[in-house]
Amino acid sequence: MPDIRPKLLIVEDDPGLQRQLRWAYDGYQLFIAGDREEALELLRAEEPPVVTLDLGLPPDPDGISEGMAVLAAILAERPATKVIVASGHGDRASARGAIAQGAWDFYQKPIDIESLGHIVARAFHVHALEMENRRLAETVPEDRQVLGRMITAAPEMLKVARMIERVANANVTVMLLGASGTGKELLARGLHDTSDRKDKPFVAINCAAIPETLLESELFGHEKGAFTGAVKTTPGKIELADGGTLFLDEVGDIPLPLQVKLLRFLQERVVERIGGRDAIPVDTRIVCATHQNLETMITDGRFREDLFYRLAEIVVRIPGLSERPGDAVLLARHFVTRYAAELNPQVKGLAPDAAAAIDAWPWPGNVRELENRVKRAVILADGKLIGAGDLDLGSSDETDDNVVNLRSAREAAESQAVRRAIARSDGNISTAAKMLGISRPTLYDLMKGYNIQG
Repeated sequence: MPDIRPKLLIVEDDPGLQRQLRWAYDGYQLFIAGDREEALELLRAEEPPVVTLDLGLPPDPDGISEGMAVLAAILAERPATKVIVASGHGDRASARGAIAQGAWDFYQKPIDIESLGHIVARAFHVHALEMENRRLAETVPEDRQVLGRMITAAPEMLKVARMIERVANANVTVMLLGASGTGKELLARGLHDTSDRKDKPFVAINCAAIPETLLESELFGHEKGAFTGAVKTTPGKIELADGGTLFLDEVGDIPLPLQVKLLRFLQERVVERIGGRDAIPVDTRIVCATHQNLETMITDGRFREDLFYRLAEIVVRIPGLSERPGDAVLLARHFVTRYAAELNPQVKGLAPDAAAAIDAWPWPGNVRELENRVKRAVILADGKLIGAGDLDLGSSDETDDNVVNLRSAREAAESQAVRRAIARSDGNISTAAKMLGISRPTLYDLMKGYNIQG
């Protein structure tokens, strides 16, 4: 039968110490090297996760130059390897220098076998944790991706995605309602990419980010000489999206006079540029979004009711991140992978306390807040795993004053815990059951009762 014990490489030139270490590590597959060449050969052939390295190797047994060179060579070939270096009694400066060069930990001679055993065991544990983090971060299963771009495992968001897919090819305007940072533009682009307009332009404009005096020109374009500074004829965003989709973000910020002109376009499907007289036919589909309450704005006279009904032929309400159990950790791992490659390659994933903190945080700023916090944590992280402290989440004291029925509260908490465990275990039922402290049959019963897919 194949040997499934963890692989440990010992780089030590003293035959007596080699025998002592062999005897101490009967729980590992041991590979022993006495010099650089042999160490690198075994590293390439066996790929051990953990290496113990004596810095005093020949041809410099009284110094550390050769040991440091071996350390650099190991980390250059396999950066994830946990290298534990040995230094002489009282020689902490050498150990600190090795750790600064990438060593994971150190031990002092003469060797305390029990103490070294704890260091080695911890190194294997951390290496396994990092590899699992990397696997989860780099691999987003196909069933976690919807509309080609959005990552989710929450039934609430999957329902939204299915609705968008159903209306993608219908010739209707779609209004996306949701708080800031919930991914409205991502969903609008997903709608476009799923529709038969996908080969035509997708144009997005944030109506709140453009001054009122410029917004009309941005949307409808202008003729040369229409106003001071109009040195050439410029088509507007509606024209540029001809045949495709125009996404109007924060549509509630469009001023009333311009709402009239937008309504005319939606009714007649023609535009007139500023300073122009020709009605230009345009086949552009409108998808809009807002975080404002348009019904209240209509009552207050700040938004036209007829325009609202033209824009809201199909209304899609997007849940906040706190309403999507498990998605925060799933998305955080995705963002760690994306930003670590660009900003801090030493970062490999999330520590367990960071995942727990992300899971517990209410995320008032939704996905945008999560992305910004993870990006900052990647930049500032000192270690290979992002910890809870790197995210600077503080503490959440939020309570739900509306939950007064104990049974309902218990069922809601139970359902959310099951969904989060399944998301955090990447759909592995055995792992999720262990997280929850229950048996697999019990977990299957809960999933069936709450209509949760694995």
